[in-house]
Amino acid sequence: MIIQHVVTLQERRRGFHLITRDVESQIPELASVERGLAHVMIMHTSAGLTLNENADPDVRTDMGTIFDSLVPEGRPEYVHTIEGPDDMPAHAKAALVGSSVTIPVRNGRFLLGTWQGLYLCEFRNRGGARRLAVTILADPEG
Repeated sequence: MIIQHVVTLQERRRGFHLITRDVESQIPELASVERGLAHVMIMHTSAGLTLNENADPDVRTDMGTIFDSLVPEGRPEYVHTIEGPDDMPAHAKAALVGSSVTIPVRNGRFLLGTWQGLYLCEFRNRGGARRLAVTILADPEG
């Protein structure tokens, strides 16, 4: 069985945001999936997705610091600047993080480690609402 939804996330400020429950709550059929795989892809080029620490918010702050130092804004070498100083760095950061993750599903929930969560990596100051394509391959025999 294949389940597919486009999930919309509300606009968030630049940073790393836990979205595990936001995504799960927008897929009603997920509750009936005993085992399967979920593929989650962000439908944007200036934000990314990753799995990481879900408990200590300092990790999310430090991730932002690391990425801002890896790909700083305002470099004179950047040519793509028409959409603002945060746009080209956002594209580069999104390429580093990636646009999708695959997560096992068990008993109606994403099967994550104790300290893992799904992050929206928002790299724009005003990225707007973000859309995710979520495709779940569910074992039809439970």
